[in-house]
Amino acid sequence: MPFNVHRSTHYHDGEEIPQNEALLAEQALELHIDNQPFTVTMRTPGKDTELAMGLLLSEGIISPQGPIPQAHPSATTQSTIINLLFPQGFQPKISKRSMVSVSSCGVCGKQDLGDIGLETHKVNKDGQFAFEDVEEWFAQMNASQTDFIQTGGAHAAAAFDESGQLLSIMEDIGRHNAVDKVIGDLLLRDKLDEAFALTVSGRVSFEIVSKASIANIPVLAAVSAVSSLAAECAESNFLTLLGFCRGDRATCYAHPHRLANANDPFHSDPFHFNL
Repeated sequence: MPFNVHRSTHYHDGEEIPQNEALLAEQALELHIDNQPFTVTMRTPGKDTELAMGLLLSEGIISPQGPIPQAHPSATTQSTIINLLFPQGFQPKISKRSMVSVSSCGVCGKQDLGDIGLETHKVNKDGQFAFEDVEEWFAQMNASQTDFIQTGGAHAAAAFDESGQLLSIMEDIGRHNAVDKVIGDLLLRDKLDEAFALTVSGRVSFEIVSKASIANIPVLAAVSAVSSLAAECAESNFLTLLGFCRGDRATCYAHPHRLANANDPFHSDPFHFNL
């Protein structure tokens, strides 16, 4: 169960109302690679293997071409441990981490600036979508956010193919965790090549752009704002980046040429449109 019931008091118009409230779970997940500790991340329990695979892909430790490690989960009283075992003789390239990554920060724990993925990962997949598709993507994602409906505390990420079919939807207390779970799920089900658009709740930082680019997903759309570095990375990585996707409005910050009905597909400034 991704939430715990907690006793709370609600204050309204001078009244104190005792109630039982569902709080989104946050627990530690410890990842080992070939029996060696790699990192500890705080996450919402569930789809842990998918989270691990998405993280390893984002870190450049694995690729869709393989090999994919076997996941061996175990549990302690304080955390879940997943030992990721690669085929004998394969030496994965492992970046340095100082172990702990909190649920709000996917790059926490990195030791060197060169480890945080600022290098270019150009998307080599194209395609087009209409304004109306964006609204439909978010409608499908919102309808599937069961953890958010229960707790109000979960971020979501979802992947769609070019026809608009929902491929994967995941929730987590951390935005980057939800993205890793989606990417890992697609990787394990051999669906990553079908992914055309990634939608996320909340804002977009450069690490979310980096994850989408490494996964070769050409369109990234967010409910809220994008950071300056996210926009720069999207431009460099040939990724279409949308922010403030709310109702019938959105803003495109990079590569609007994938918008089938854009008036000015090569405009360099943020491109505002109504859905």
